Amino acid sequence: MHATAVDTAQATVLVADRMSESGLDALRAARCQVRSQPELTADSLAEAVKAYDPDILIVRSTKVPAEVFTHATRLSLVIRAGAGYDTIDVAAASAKGISVANCPGMNAVAVAELTWGLILACDRNIPAQHIDLKAGTWAKKTWSAAEGLCGRTLGIIGTGRIGQEVAARGAAFGMKVVGWSRSLTQAKADAMGIGYCSSLQNLLKMSDVISLHVAATPDTRELVDTTFCDALRPRAILVNTTRGSVMDEAAVAAAVEDKGIKVGLDVYANEPGAGDTSFSNALINLPGVYGTHHVGASTTQAQDAVAAEAIRIVNAWITSGDAPNTVNLAASTTAACLLSVRHLNVPGVLAHVFTALRSSGLNIQEMENVIFQGGDAACARIQVDHSIADHVLATLREHESVLSIATSPLPS
Repeated sequence: MHATAVDTAQATVLVADRMSESGLDALRAARCQVRSQPELTADSLAEAVKAYDPDILIVRSTKVPAEVFTHATRLSLVIRAGAGYDTIDVAAASAKGISVANCPGMNAVAVAELTWGLILACDRNIPAQHIDLKAGTWAKKTWSAAEGLCGRTLGIIGTGRIGQEVAARGAAFGMKVVGWSRSLTQAKADAMGIGYCSSLQNLLKMSDVISLHVAATPDTRELVDTTFCDALRPRAILVNTTRGSVMDEAAVAAAVEDKGIKVGLDVYANEPGAGDTSFSNALINLPGVYGTHHVGASTTQAQDAVAAEAIRIVNAWITSGDAPNTVNLAASTTAACLLSVRHLNVPGVLAHVFTALRSSGLNIQEMENVIFQGGDAACARIQVDHSIADHVLATLREHESVLSIATSPLPS
């Protein structure tokens, strides 16, 4: 079922993070009223939504808590200008019928590039060497011992667009690349040009470098736990540029101390929501653990690509009511019966159908109304949650503009 398109003459877009001026101009070119408020935080966003009453909200790093949706009266779409959307209370948005869309793959190269920066930093201890030089210490003997990467095995956990970009660069370094994800098959791995691991444990046991690229979901929360770390090779390199929630930092810290693994991090379990602030993390303070400031997607190239995708979503939404990349549509419903109503394309027919269904306690799960060539007739296909009694069907047929009625059960 298509949503109602937004009236572009009155569509207000609240941009609650930094966006390039060209991106803002493109929104204005779409006849949107743009409110650019890059200084907003999770704490101030709800009040801003209440004040501006936007139709569309665009965020990048700013968290969107449930409170935002209690203040929204016109908000119909939230766009995460990036791939991950765990910073948005999707359940609260869904409860209000508000679409949430993301921009997957637009920052894949940027994240892959930073991933490789962290891999190299771990292998060659580049940050620690730099600190010694800045302190006036020449320690060539200390830092000359490095494993090297060529000929070793790179394990990719999560083989989406970012994982594939990391894999391609691993091959360029002369590494053997293997992958694992819940959706990866031998055929898909062959198409990517990587080795296939059917078991996560096998990947961990055979890999010298492991890079995480899974989405933050309940299934991946603390994927990197004690069992995960027990399977790691001594002195392996572990890199996380996805989300802090996928890692049990205490378990990783134990592996650093007990097995001498090195760790590269761009994300943390307790990282601040946005902006510059103080930060403390026990794991990052351990030797052989190097980090950056959740900047994996923060290149000009990536941000321009993400902005372009966000604007594509806005344009589709305001013209058709459909948002590409929507992440919170139901995968299935409780629909049990399909009602097909062929009817003349005149006012009042569907109102008659809906009234009859409501009177019998039937709830509509999904529907579409298809117009035939010439515009004289249409067919409404309506999925309802229970079978329809004969007397209800008789009532539906009473309208003079109803041409035919048919029902069929839907698979459970």
